[in-house]
Amino acid sequence: MQATQAVPRSTCKGTNVTVFGMGRSGLAAVDLLLDRDMNVTLVEEHLRPELEVLRDTYEQRGVRICIGGNFESVLSQTELFVVSPGVSKNHKILQRARQTNIPVIGEIELAARYLQAPIIAVTGTNGKSTTVRLIGSILRESGKQVFVGGNLGLPLCEAVARLKASNLANDYDYIVAEVSSFQLETIDEFKPWISVLLNVTPDHLDRHSTQEEYQAAKQRIFENQTDQDWMVVNVDDPIVEAMAGQAKAERYEFSLCREVAKGMYLDGNLIRVRGQGMEEPLLTRGDIPMRGQHNVANALAALCVGLLCQCSKENMLKALQKFPTIEHAMEPVRIWQGVTFINDSKGTNVDATLNALQSFEEPVVLILGGKDKGSDFARLSEVIHHGVKGIVVIGEAAPRIIDALKGTAPMTAASSLDDAVAQARSLATNGDVVLFSPACASFDMFQNYHHRGLEFKRVVQGLQ
Repeated sequence: MQATQAVPRSTCKGTNVTVFGMGRSGLAAVDLLLDRDMNVTLVEEHLRPELEVLRDTYEQRGVRICIGGNFESVLSQTELFVVSPGVSKNHKILQRARQTNIPVIGEIELAARYLQAPIIAVTGTNGKSTTVRLIGSILRESGKQVFVGGNLGLPLCEAVARLKASNLANDYDYIVAEVSSFQLETIDEFKPWISVLLNVTPDHLDRHSTQEEYQAAKQRIFENQTDQDWMVVNVDDPIVEAMAGQAKAERYEFSLCREVAKGMYLDGNLIRVRGQGMEEPLLTRGDIPMRGQHNVANALAALCVGLLCQCSKENMLKALQKFPTIEHAMEPVRIWQGVTFINDSKGTNVDATLNALQSFEEPVVLILGGKDKGSDFARLSEVIHHGVKGIVVIGEAAPRIIDALKGTAPMTAASSLDDAVAQARSLATNGDVVLFSPACASFDMFQNYHHRGLEFKRVVQGLQ
C-alpha cells in the first residue's frame, strides 16, 4: 500500500484556487475544492449555451465565474491553478502563472492528494481504456473495492467525492486510472503504485510540438515512483523499453513475441507467466474473447496487474470471460444484408486504425477521416492494399487522406457521416465488414469520439 501523503498547503482550506475549464474534470475539481472550503474561481474561454445553467448553479455556490479572454484580475487573486486536460500547458495565462510562481496542476494531481488507496495508472497511445476496464474487472472479480476512472470517464476527483459521501477515510482497495499525455503534463507529486505503459506511437502532434515532447509527457508516469513501486511495460515496443530503462520502479514485462525475465508472454497459443512465485502456463489465447493481437497485448498488461495484486488464475479467467464489448471500440453494431458494421470511433490515430484493420480476415470497407492531428496516413497503405476493398473519407482531413492513400484502394469522399455510411453500404457485399475507424480526432464535426460513435450507430441502425 502507498503511504498516506500530507495535503500540500496549496490545497488547504481557504486557498484561492482557479480552475481553468468547465468540462467534466474541471467541474469535478471545483466540487472537490468547494467541499474543502476553498475559494474557487472558474475560468472558461468560450461561453457555450449549455454552460449558462452551470454558470448560474456554481455562482449560487459561491464560485466566481470568469468567461472570456481577460484573465489579468484572476492572476492577482490566485494561489493555485487547476487546469483541465483540454487546455494546453503553453496557454498564455498558464505561462504567466508560472512566471509569477503560481503552481499549475491538473485534476488527477489534485485528486491524488486526497486519495490513500494504491493507484494503478495506465497510459499509452492506444489500448488505455480497454486495459483499464480489464484491470477493473479482474480486481472486482477478485473481491476488491475499486474505483475506475480518469481519462476514461469518471474524473479522479469523483473518487474523492464518493469517499466523503461514505464518511470513510479510504473505502477503495485500488484506484485504477487511465491517464493521458495531457494529464501527465500537469502532475507534480502524482505517484502510481503500479504504472502501465502500453505503447508509444505518433499522436497528438497538433498539441505536442514534437514526438519527443509527446514521449516526454508519457514518461512522466514513472517520474515519482520508487523501487517500492511497480511498472508494467510492453517490451515489444522499443520506445517503451527505452523509456522504462530510466525508471526506478521494479519492472514487470509483457510480450507477444518473446520470453520475458519477469512477467507474462505469449508462447504459441499459451500465455505463460514468470515471476510472483510462478513459471508456468496461465491461460490460453482462446481465453481472451476480444479480436486482434493488440487486444491480446492489452489483456497481458491487465493480467500482469492482476498477478501483482495477488488475484487468482480462476478469478482472472472469469473476468476475461465476462468482459463486455467496450462502446466505440471495435463495437459490433449490426449485421445488415450480410454486412457487419463495426463502430471503432475510439480509433483516433493511425495506429489504432492499423490495429483495427489487422483484426479482420474478411474484406473491409473503411470509413476514415475527421480532424487532422498531423498524422502520417501513408502508414495505412500496406494493410489497406492487402485487405481493404474500398475507402470512404470524411471531414477536415479528407484531402490529406486521399493524397496519402492514392492508389491503395478505390476511394470516395462523403459530405457527412450519413453519406459515408450510404456509400460504404453500396461498396460492401455479403460477408464484408464496414469499419468506422477514423484515424482522426472528432472535433471538426462532433463533440467527441463518443458523440461520433453514437451518430454512426444511429445511422447504421436506421438502414432499411
